[in-house]
Amino acid sequence: MTTAQTEVPHWRRTSQNPEDRTPVISVRRLWKVFGPKAEQVPQSEELCGLSRRELMDRTGCTAAVRDVDFEVSPGEVFVVMGLSGSGKSTLVRCLTRLIEPTSGEVVFEGEDIRGADARRLRELRRRKFSMVFQHFGLLPHRKVVENVAFGLEIRGMGRGERMRRAREVVELVGLAGYENSYPDQLSGGMQQRVGLARALAGDPEVLFFDEPFSALDPLIRRDMQNEVIRLHHEVGKTMVFITHDLSEALKLGDRILIMRDGKMVQCGTGDELVGAPADDYVRDFVQDVPRGDVLTLRWIMRPAQDDDALDGPELGPDVVVREATRAVLAAEKPAKVVENGKLLGIVGDEEILAVVAGQQGGA
Repeated sequence: MTTAQTEVPHWRRTSQNPEDRTPVISVRRLWKVFGPKAEQVPQSEELCGLSRRELMDRTGCTAAVRDVDFEVSPGEVFVVMGLSGSGKSTLVRCLTRLIEPTSGEVVFEGEDIRGADARRLRELRRRKFSMVFQHFGLLPHRKVVENVAFGLEIRGMGRGERMRRAREVVELVGLAGYENSYPDQLSGGMQQRVGLARALAGDPEVLFFDEPFSALDPLIRRDMQNEVIRLHHEVGKTMVFITHDLSEALKLGDRILIMRDGKMVQCGTGDELVGAPADDYVRDFVQDVPRGDVLTLRWIMRPAQDDDALDGPELGPDVVVREATRAVLAAEKPAKVVENGKLLGIVGDEEILAVVAGQQGGA
């Protein structure tokens, strides 16, 4: 990856203005109900209040997504996670209308795409959205560079331009030298890189990932997670990532939405989920997470008292506890937690050791 900042190809630059925090995606009161007369369920207060089992018994319907609201900011990695049957994959398919929502709004850059006709929807999928699935869907008779260029070919881009673009993206995802290989000559991780390159080639506004690494071996999966992080830092795309793996969610997500039985349970940053779980379900989810790897000093600092000698080291409130441990324990005085020149609190040995002890106890 070059450090030069000149002559950056267009597709490597996020099209979002970093000062523009208008949501790229706004989801409002979204429902997806399967079954007879599905559209009646969101309209009925009584039916909305039924459990999944009660709704099935009463109406024969299943509410896969129930009254979901969230927003995704420009350049954010937004993770939706939950166990099998939680509705997360149905949700991401509703966002691109691969599955038609039953009711609610899916607003993309100010446009409710539920009102888009077939032609507009094709345009959005070709130019604004890209999806990366667990199953790569590569064309076996086409070489790597031709697979990557396929979407550009569908758009009508000339061969010379699309092959040039495809080779740039192949290099970006770490497959330089494999341009002329066929999919069956590649490992699973390399095939997934081809899928990622194909998604990036069209310079989409948003990348949707639906459990893309679930079938990969653990070491390859970790490598691909690191690849997504690296690519996000380089190209700055907005990403919506679906997973059932909490460690993957914490590693990748700026914010995480936890779903259960089609409903939102909690949405927040990783440290918010671990530090302030909304209910017992989330608490059980995060109980084995090493707290020192997730919580920041903001969560463990205490107010500074008048008699505190404030000449200890200075740290920011968003420093992760694990990264601050050595500096705090080595200092003779508590560390000052400072943001924009303002003292927020202090952190000493007691606060650090309480987190470490909590981890060892599985808290």
